Amino acid sequence: MSVVLAALAVAVTWWPRSRVEHRLSTLTGMAATRWARLQPSAFGLICAPLMALLVGGIAGAVAASIAVGLVVWLRRRRARAAEHETQRDEMLTALALMIAELSVGAPPAHACAVAAQEISRGRETPSEVAQGLTVLAARAELGGSVVVDDMSDGRGQVSGSDSGGSVSEGSWRRIAVAWRTAEHSGVPMGELLEALRADLAARRAFTERTRAGLAGPRATAVVLAGLPLLGIALGQATGARPIQVLLGGGLGGMLLVIGTALVAAGMVWTERITDKVVRG
Repeated sequence: MSVVLAALAVAVTWWPRSRVEHRLSTLTGMAATRWARLQPSAFGLICAPLMALLVGGIAGAVAASIAVGLVVWLRRRRARAAEHETQRDEMLTALALMIAELSVGAPPAHACAVAAQEISRGRETPSEVAQGLTVLAARAELGGSVVVDDMSDGRGQVSGSDSGGSVSEGSWRRIAVAWRTAEHSGVPMGELLEALRADLAARRAFTERTRAGLAGPRATAVVLAGLPLLGIALGQATGARPIQVLLGGGLGGMLLVIGTALVAAGMVWTERITDKVVRG
């Protein structure tokens, strides 16, 4: 029973943060450093298997390693998804600021610099979106081209998309292409940026609707993953002593490792399927 309690404690401690918590930590400037992000993962991956080794032997240590590795993987996956959403929101804000500046007659370089400055306000280090916009503004002010060879494929198309690489990188490269298109074709840059902003807003709305629709299947997957624990608890309550069997080595240890691996594989499979649906 102690190994089960230890595993539950580790899962609660290192369970992935919600997107709301991630956004609040970003807005309040309390985002964790790289060491602070890695420290809980390293602690869980080392200490939890050692505790399980003392209680359940090698099989318990292997099962605990699989469980903690799953929790760490989910936590990092949630953090990456939340970071992509934050970058997308910053990109929408930057586009709105640039459109407002261009509407009052400001030059594109100035509008780009203002947007980068505003979205970096209150942050210790500039975000990836702000850095990209700053690079575009600096190139324009120095008289160079805002689109370099690795940004486009020679046909005015961006050499990447929002599905590959970060959201911010694909978006500000599209700003650069829109900038060059406005210079060469005479189309107002504000209109091109408004079209880009509408596209990003539509992508965000689609993602939010899809994620809301998948809330039920995600919850079902979590419940199904927890059913083996419920079965073990019921068996222990009725005197069948499944914990002693699973932690006793031999066939029970093999079943413990195989069962834990199957549950982890099911969670990973579910996450990948739902992620593909959300990304469209």
